[in-house]
Amino acid sequence: MTTLATTPAPDPGATARTFTFPGGALGRYLFIRFLLIIPTIFILVTLVFIIMRVTGDPITASQGGRLSPDQLAALIHEAGYDRPIIVQYLEYLGQIFTGDLGTTISTNRPVVEVLTTYGPASLELAFYGMLVAFAVGIPLGLLAAYHRDKAPDATFRVFAVLAYATPVFFAGIMLKLVFSVWLGWLPVSGRASTGAELQMQLLPNPTGLYTIDAIMTGDPAVLSDVLQHAVLPALVLGLATASIFLRLVRTNVIGTFSTEYVDAARSRGVSEYRLVRTHAYRPALIPIITVIGLQVAIVLGGAVLTETTFEWKGLGFILTEFLRARDFVAVQGIVVLLAIIVALTNFIVDVIAAVIDPRVRY
Repeated sequence: MTTLATTPAPDPGATARTFTFPGGALGRYLFIRFLLIIPTIFILVTLVFIIMRVTGDPITASQGGRLSPDQLAALIHEAGYDRPIIVQYLEYLGQIFTGDLGTTISTNRPVVEVLTTYGPASLELAFYGMLVAFAVGIPLGLLAAYHRDKAPDATFRVFAVLAYATPVFFAGIMLKLVFSVWLGWLPVSGRASTGAELQMQLLPNPTGLYTIDAIMTGDPAVLSDVLQHAVLPALVLGLATASIFLRLVRTNVIGTFSTEYVDAARSRGVSEYRLVRTHAYRPALIPIITVIGLQVAIVLGGAVLTETTFEWKGLGFILTEFLRARDFVAVQGIVVLLAIIVALTNFIVDVIAAVIDPRVRY
């Protein structure tokens, strides 16, 4: 007697229970990276809160020695800084979730108002700094790779080391001394001259981004004035990052030269210049894209010294003022905003890198 083997019937719900991310591997990767923003920001906010509280309450830090003990105790109680630290922390998280970063102690202004007033200046300076970094670092990196182990390559590498090692404030002072004091080509400090600022303030809805506001005035002289004021701060902020881009591009282009497809192109008689420009250029940009997020953090950190050196009234400039006043509430709000910007920038960079290079998704 022959026994027939039976195959179990397929479960009709098995397919339905299998979840597939929209977009496949790319969608899954981006979803995970987006979720990681939440713990990153949470950790940064917690660290800022703890560091600010290590030195005591903000009222004592800013007003201590100016008020009597009874007046100081009354202000501390009114602000709630005499409550348990965990209660203050939970209340602070609740304020952040509602968009309330508190009120500055020294100027009695909402921290959000301070951020919206000075934030556009820092954003504009960071944009110009990154523009300088790309315009200088990538072309010089390609030229250094093209002239590998020759005089131009050595010159560019020395330049990269000097640009990276020179302190921001020292580079700013030297550039001001040469181009503003000795040659008189560029303004010493500020974002614009007084006349240009008055014209931009007359706009019905100024953005705070002086380049855009200058264009909105329709006066070429105002735009020229704004751009001249931006040259030296952008150079100081961008050259250090340009040195990193230069070395990354040089290293990756030289590495690309040893790949098989470049050897095949070279065997067909393709010139070295065309190999650099066509075959090695795009692969060399992928590492730069992956480190842009880290460079944004460096640029924002360097903006503190750059803005102070050139009296560029952005977040870095006002941050030093609040530090002098020991206004920890304001400092805490500014640092939290910068941390959020860095976290979001890293996410955007991850998205771009995953789109350009499929290997990043796995």
